[in-house]
Amino acid sequence: MTAYAFRRNVRLSFALTLAVLVMTAFVFTPSLSAAAENAGAVDYNTSWVCIAAALAFGFGALGAGFAIANVGSAAMGAISEKPEIATNALIFIALAEGLVVFGFITALMILGKV
Repeated sequence: MTAYAFRRNVRLSFALTLAVLVMTAFVFTPSLSAAAENAGAVDYNTSWVCIAAALAFGFGALGAGFAIANVGSAAMGAISEKPEIATNALIFIALAEGLVVFGFITALMILGKV
């Protein structure tokens, strides 16, 4: 697979994922907004809140995936040349994994406003 075809496939899968996310949010939130209207506590559109939470977590996961791919491959190459730096390499991989945690916490904070 060429680099162009790979980029095209990544863009296509990202666009399809975003479309499914938006459609899912609008399919499942009418029941949530109906319950909120009965309670009278929420005055904004719940669909956009769900989309914002999903995007916060999704972009955090995508960023962590790209970071771990780059850092992990570089760390494995460095460990193969100098095995004593394995603990340092593992720390850098764990720092990249922290992006997912930040995205998850942000999504929970957004959903806590509903």
